[in-house]
Parts: sequence; structure tokens; C-alpha cells
Amino acid sequence: MLSVDGIPSENGIFQEVSQEVKNLQEDIKTGKFKNAYLLFGEEAYLKIQYKEKLIHALNPDDDTMNFTKYEGKGIEVREMIDLCETMPFFADHRVVLVENSGFFKNKCDELADYMKTLPDYLRLVFVEEEVDKRSRMYKAVKNCGRIVEFAKQDEKTLMRWAAGILAREGRKITTRDMELFLTKTGTDMENIRMELEKLITYTMGQDIVTREDIEEICTTRTENKIFDMVRAVTERNQRRALDLYNDLLTLREPPMRILFLLSKQFRQMCLAKKMAGEGASQNEIATRLAYRLLWQEIYWPVRELTVLRSLNRQKRILLMRRRQ
Repeated sequence: MLSVDGIPSENGIFQEVSQEVKNLQEDIKTGKFKNAYLLFGEEAYLKIQYKEKLIHALNPDDDTMNFTKYEGKGIEVREMIDLCETMPFFADHRVVLVENSGFFKNKCDELADYMKTLPDYLRLVFVEEEVDKRSRMYKAVKNCGRIVEFAKQDEKTLMRWAAGILAREGRKITTRDMELFLTKTGTDMENIRMELEKLITYTMGQDIVTREDIEEICTTRTENKIFDMVRAVTERNQRRALDLYNDLLTLREPPMRILFLLSKQFRQMCLAKKMAGEGASQNEIATRLAYRLLWQEIYWPVRELTVLRSLNRQKRILLMRRRQ
């Protein structure tokens, strides 16, 4: 059975974490907060989890008088600064949550200047999708607060995390079956969590999660079927490719989106081949392509010179079926 040493705690957040996350956890535990926080990174699930924990710690009573949320790229900076300058009403802190503002990607000098003189009562929390570490805002938060990056988790970590959730529900699973589970769910932690809930409910009364359980109840993501289509095309297995295409249509995927995803995977493969030819290691290529899981699904066929011809042929097939 799969070992679950070093798995996440009962709330699903990792025990084996970076120093940045440990510092954030310590702030939450002790109640000694910085003036500003920036949470960002590719792993949306962890980012949301820690955002909620931090906001709850800063505003445990859900005080609407002293909590304000801004969201989107149309935020009026001057209005926000004026609010930040307003002292809290019968409270120690004024908490301002800013999400996906674009302040860390686009120029925002007025707010960057303001960050140098934040009032003691203010707690600013930025949660961003896009961050330029060279920006003035990034450097400003780094100087007066705490920055935490949530990177995509590797396959080994995700396996231990998922196995840990199953273990807390009294379930065991083999490494091979966990690998099957991840090929269906992909690397998105939120999707993994939802599929685990389905699996736990389905296996009520069982001690062991089997391959049959996974095949029966877990949903294969569209992107994973696209991987299978890529393999079928490179193997010149037209029947298999068309069967997968029909499966995707049954899942209500638009034909042009299927074609787009298929083309995207072949572009990734061509880039991987180019970087491999330049001497890059598999880890370097995976990092640069932001493609950590299912690496071999991309890497093994890129040596074949027939890839581009197969892609063009598959495009014609899909377009012909779309016209029918």
C-alpha cells in the first residue's frame, strides 16, 4: 500500500511546506501579522486554502465594518488608499483583501509609494494570478510584509496527499491504483479533492480502494483524453483516435476546442523535442513547459519525425467529421 508519511494535516494543507508557508503558518498561529501579504502561484487550491485561513485569522468575527474586498483590474487606487487611511471602527485592524488586481503585473506607482508608509492598524492581503517579481509592488510588499508562492505540486507529493485523505477516511490504496487515479484527475488539486470525495462515498464500507472503483466512479478530464488522442495519432491508430473524439463529443466538448487542445499538445511536444536537442534535462524541460505530471506522455513520442504529418492528417479528419 502507498505510504502516507509526511502527508497533509487533517484540513488538507501540506505539512511538508516551504519556509515561506511555514512563516505564514506561524503568523496565523501566533496572531503576529505583517502589514501586507502577497499570495500567488500556479496552485490555486493551496492559494485559496491559505487565503481563507489568513482572512479568518485576521477577521475571526466576520466584521463587515472593518473588512473590505476589492477584485479585478478596474480598482480605483486612490479610493482604495483613502479607505486604507480610515481607522478601524472599534477594532484593532482594518483588513483589505485585493484579488487579481494586476497591480503586480502592470505599473502601479501610487500604491507602491503608499506601501512605504502603511498605518500600523492596516492589514493588506493581495491574492494574485499574475506576478512580475521585478515590479515595484512586489518589492514593496517584500520590504514591509510577507510573500508566499504556491507552486504546482509534483506527482509524488500529490500521491501522498491523496493517499493521506483516503487514510483519514479508513481507506488504503496501492501505488499503481493511485497512479491510475491521477491519470484520470490530472494535477489540479481542487479536482483531485472532488474526485476523492466521490471515491470515498462510493467505497463506503470498504477498507481498500481498487482499480475497479476508480474506473467506475472517477471522471477522466478532457485534457487526459486529449493525451490519449495524441498517442493514438502518433501511433497512426485512426480508429482509437476517432473513438476518443466521439467520447469527447459525448462529454459536450465543442469540436474546435478539441482541435485546439490537440494542437496545443503537439506544440508542447515540438517544444520539448527542440529543448531536448539543445541539451536540456527532463526536469528543465518540464519546468519550462509547466508540465510536471504525465511528462512521459509528452516526451516519448517527440522523437518520431511523423508527428507533424500525423497532426495535419488528424486535423483533416476532425474537420471532415465536423462538417458531416
